[in-house]
Amino acid sequence: MTEAVSKTICVVGLGYIGLPTAAVLAAHGAHVIGLDINADVVATINRADIHIVEPGLGPMVRSAVQSGRLRATSNPEPADAFLIAVPTPFMADHEPDLKFVEAAARAIASVIRKGDVIILESTSPVGATAQMAQWIGEMRPDLQLPDPNNAAPGDIYIAHCPERVLPGKVIHELVVNDRVIGGLTPACANAAIGVYKLFVKGACIKTSARTAELCKLAENSFRDVNIAYANELSRICDKLEINVWELISLANLHPRVNILNPGPGVGGHCIAVDPWFIVSSAPEEARLIRTAREVNDDKPGWVIAKVDAAVAAIQSGNPDGLKSEIVIGCFGLAFKADIDDLRESPALDIATRLANQFGKNALIVEPNIAELPSSVAISGAQLVDVSTAFEQADVLVLLVDHASFKTVKPPTDKIVIDTRGIWIANGPSD
Repeated sequence: MTEAVSKTICVVGLGYIGLPTAAVLAAHGAHVIGLDINADVVATINRADIHIVEPGLGPMVRSAVQSGRLRATSNPEPADAFLIAVPTPFMADHEPDLKFVEAAARAIASVIRKGDVIILESTSPVGATAQMAQWIGEMRPDLQLPDPNNAAPGDIYIAHCPERVLPGKVIHELVVNDRVIGGLTPACANAAIGVYKLFVKGACIKTSARTAELCKLAENSFRDVNIAYANELSRICDKLEINVWELISLANLHPRVNILNPGPGVGGHCIAVDPWFIVSSAPEEARLIRTAREVNDDKPGWVIAKVDAAVAAIQSGNPDGLKSEIVIGCFGLAFKADIDDLRESPALDIATRLANQFGKNALIVEPNIAELPSSVAISGAQLVDVSTAFEQADVLVLLVDHASFKTVKPPTDKIVIDTRGIWIANGPSD
């Protein structure tokens, strides 16, 4: 395939990026095959339903499935283009873990044909696209791979195009945002642009695969560094007994200052992960990026210390009371407001630690989920509504600035720890 738009597109991985991408492609006329190893996900989509929360996604998937333009499967099938959108976590030592990319590449290798386009959308360390090509080559020695050092075209086209969408606005931003598209060769980039032109109204900007890989990492590391500054400032303000929210609003009056809001840490599948990919690739050079990651990773522990201090204050005022009688209310589990995504969530981390301490006396309020995740220790806590937490909890810990939390005010007789600054009138400075 050259620059002509693909007719059949396989999206590998039907999660928070893959499923919206598949739905948008189908809405723009493509025949889309969704490939996922999770049988429940496949079944959910094939009955025109969704397994994740994203505004506008449900009706779009329903329309795509009912029209026959989208179907899901766990078995690889031939297509004109393959978009790989699988997780790229890191291991315990913060080294990148590309096992899902490798599994996806090897899975589709058997059905790849000459002229196909393979695009890695998963945010990845520099060199991952070339590594993906190598895995495909191991499975398909009959195919001539594109060679960045050789102008001769290969049998297939391989590129990297990182997603850069905001949860809660994914459907809109998939279409309007500019895309950075890096090919292993210029011909690969041109072929990938042909795929994205099917639905992208923003600019499709051509570069090399390695530059595209680092571009996404640099974008998220920029955010991480700026959030780390805000989180560090919140700790400084707390120690100096200064209201951090007032301070930031005053500092931001300067025409060239724009301090972000602090929080309980940094979460999500990108910002909390991607900077480590840069640190892994250039450990001696990425000193600021490493420090920012450490500052943000340390913030949940600081919030726990604030809760412990509040519990100690309650006990000092009631020497005969037992710690086991104290109830903690945690407001929010998602990594950001108004979504159900718990990946790398500092709120989930904090709530899990508190559930370990307080068991059933840890009350969780998360309006975007129906039940607590069973895979973590938080399952010993209780999922309740706002009113119940306000009534029963002694300490209220605001972790996520969900819209529904902004419309309520906590009781004035409770200890409030507000990490988002929406109940600040009733809580400490952070």
